[in-house]
Amino acid sequence: MRKTVLSAAAVVVACLLLLAPAAFGVRLQLGDLVVVADGGVVPTKLPKHRFAPVRIHGHGKFSTASGALPPVLKRIVLYFDKHGSVETRGLPVCTKRKLEATTTKQARRNCRGAIVGKGVGRGVVKFPDQPAIPASSPITIFNGPRKHGNPTVLAHAHLTVPAPSTYIVPIEIKRVHKGRYGYKTVAEIPPIANGAGIPQYGRLEIGRMWRYKGRKLSYVNAACPDGRLQAQGQFVFDDGTKLKGNFLQRCKARGK
Repeated sequence: MRKTVLSAAAVVVACLLLLAPAAFGVRLQLGDLVVVADGGVVPTKLPKHRFAPVRIHGHGKFSTASGALPPVLKRIVLYFDKHGSVETRGLPVCTKRKLEATTTKQARRNCRGAIVGKGVGRGVVKFPDQPAIPASSPITIFNGPRKHGNPTVLAHAHLTVPAPSTYIVPIEIKRVHKGRYGYKTVAEIPPIANGAGIPQYGRLEIGRMWRYKGRKLSYVNAACPDGRLQAQGQFVFDDGTKLKGNFLQRCKARGK
């Protein structure tokens, strides 16, 4: 069975964080596969009817109940609460061209002004008949060019195991009308290290403040009209396994 790579974990974590209204922690299991996610939004006291700046943080772990290596993650689909928003006015834009064949240090230097999130991913690279090799990579989330009028992010990771490699995954933030949810992202995980890498853990924090035309803006914003923020995650693996769960964080309304 083909395995996925650690840099895929970069996207996993980036996305897990984006759905970080998971302050209570969530454990999803189907058969042997286990996905655990936890995180939160700060602050939790928010206006009831207008958006205010927030930062989101989270971590995720992929494992199995038996202790075997997990299957290959192919796709992450996330739905986000309609009582949130992403702001990009006046924020510098990074492109894939500026990130190609870069280390983490080079990527962050090339697109310093476009960074909206940072984190780390860890896992192993497992070749047949060889011991698993630990691998890790810093994760950087950059504000990307708009697509179909929607904001995007570029998730960047650089691995040195088994050889230096750079991975860039674009993620479009789409507007949707699906009950509680107002936004959707789909991350297609590329095969890495010829399919020998396996993501196991990742964490990320997203949030950015800047000034534009005399106003202080925030990349992530939220309101609290009914005491909660909610998201939904769907994880698809190459062995056909699909895991789906809702993520909830309580919030407290303040003012108007």
